[in-house]
Amino acid sequence: MAALMANAVGAVKDSLPDDWSARTATEELETELLLEALYQRFGTDYRGYARRRLRVRLQGLLRASGLATLSGLQERVLHQPGAAQALLRALAPPPAGLFALPEESRRLRTALGASLRPTALPKVWLAEPAGVADAWTLAIVLAEEKLYGRTEVFATVACEEQLAEARDAALPVAQLAAAQPLYAASGGDGRLADYFEVSDGRARLLPRLRERITWAQYSLVTDASFNEFHGIVCRHALPDFGPLLRQRVLRLFRDSLAPFGVLGVDHALAATDAGAEDYQPLFADGGWYKRVR
Repeated sequence: MAALMANAVGAVKDSLPDDWSARTATEELETELLLEALYQRFGTDYRGYARRRLRVRLQGLLRASGLATLSGLQERVLHQPGAAQALLRALAPPPAGLFALPEESRRLRTALGASLRPTALPKVWLAEPAGVADAWTLAIVLAEEKLYGRTEVFATVACEEQLAEARDAALPVAQLAAAQPLYAASGGDGRLADYFEVSDGRARLLPRLRERITWAQYSLVTDASFNEFHGIVCRHALPDFGPLLRQRVLRLFRDSLAPFGVLGVDHALAATDAGAEDYQPLFADGGWYKRVR
């Protein structure tokens, strides 16, 4: 078996261009320089992000921009207005639709509903949501659980441009019909369209629901805990983080979560994860936890 594996690896290496190793080393260096430039020039820190996931998004931006190298992208980011904002948008979690993951929305109902109901004025932190539809999904779930009128939602994003877009966002009205079966699969028993106002083919969440969401710029990478929350949900950004940054953010969530509050993350916590000993899983396959100490 070892000989077969060695032969397979050798065959792969033989099939690669002669300059493959040099090109890879150059791309790695260009990636580090780009991230350092982004931090030094704009104060946005992606240096602790998982490189593999970053490179996929960076290559997609190169293709969309018609650029050949990350060095060319760095030059554009540093010297061309609007280029940095385009880069930050490309590195953020991709936007998701309303109730895009029905099973997760169903778990959201169960986990937050049980946790927030005994609390007089609960606070929920939605960290780095996958677009405005992610926050609006949470708002609708809380409304249907009869919790929204006394719950304050803090939705935070790292990029200033994302913040401006979220505050003035609207969705194509066709998305409401497309999301109706997903909403029903999540446990919704009404008409999704009833939660929206429609104008000129665009749909916005009703004002009485929007006004309970506080959008703010906040960096999970560098900022400290800013409140105590009864629910924290971060299911889209954590997969992008490298190991050290992931532990930093998990400690931040532990320090920000009230006793018996609920944490929703991307996958099951490992025994070695920061704060893991303080949580009780709410579902067999992990992802959702109650802080018990």
